[in-house]
Amino acid sequence: VMRRNPFGMDICCRKGSRSPLQELYNPTQVSLSNTAILHQIRRDQVTDTCRANSVSSRKRRVLTPNDLKHLIVDEDHEMIYCYVPKVACTNWKRVMMVLTGRGKYSDPMEIPANEAHVSSNLKTLNQYSIPEINHRLKNYMKFLFVREPFERLVSAYRNKFTQKYNTSFHKRYGTKIVRRQRKNATQEALRKGDDVKFEEFVAYLIDPHTQREEPFNEHWQTVYSLCHPCHIHYDLIGKYETLEEDSNYILQLAGVRNYLKFPTYAKSTRTTDEMTTEFFQNISSEHQMQLYEVYKLDFLMFNYSVPSYLKLE
Repeated sequence: VMRRNPFGMDICCRKGSRSPLQELYNPTQVSLSNTAILHQIRRDQVTDTCRANSVSSRKRRVLTPNDLKHLIVDEDHEMIYCYVPKVACTNWKRVMMVLTGRGKYSDPMEIPANEAHVSSNLKTLNQYSIPEINHRLKNYMKFLFVREPFERLVSAYRNKFTQKYNTSFHKRYGTKIVRRQRKNATQEALRKGDDVKFEEFVAYLIDPHTQREEPFNEHWQTVYSLCHPCHIHYDLIGKYETLEEDSNYILQLAGVRNYLKFPTYAKSTRTTDEMTTEFFQNISSEHQMQLYEVYKLDFLMFNYSVPSYLKLE
């Protein structure tokens, strides 16, 4: 029975065993301690960047509940995951549904993708009272996953603006981008917004008017603004480039590695570095420079070097 339903009550609620946080900072296994060093380096990088850019990074000292809506809470394993769209967040939400489902789900890949994005299926930190929020931020292991910022951006563009089925994005953002960035736009383009060029998307992102008007959509918002790493101390920073290792390390710390592996599948449509390079070919050096400024903290904080294809003057 335990095998068939590993997340039955016996296993899910880790009372008496070590929490992921204890296991991370005082590992009992040698294999865990080597990885712990790597994550310490990543944590230090974030801390140093926040300190070096304290003027821009600490503008808002107090987080509001609205700032915490990306932080998914797993009570049973005492973990908090800040999800970043276009960084394997569908699979991580599926895994969180298995972890918090009390035996309702056992295989993450059996959960349909759209099901993983139904907000009522997972509990987020903004649904708690202030004392409960503070208690969890202090005692639960907090983690997020990051990706090379421009690769993530191209991935978002390809997914939201080049797929015919994403009509809600075309209507909501495409029409606005076409109206603002395209001279002599046809009536059809203004109505549908389904043929936005990458250059127009970039021009929209760097336009000061856009930033004043409303926050970026979560698919292209900076990790810095979604997860607030200068205000919330993340214990683990996973990377898209080492997704499998980092994900399984987290599951090992949570004590569920015998029953749950992070889903792996090679997606042929994945946005790669080469693809990103191509997309940036037609962006003027001035626009590249301005776009880099928008995502600069993400580059610095998570130790991504300036892309070699950028024509930064």
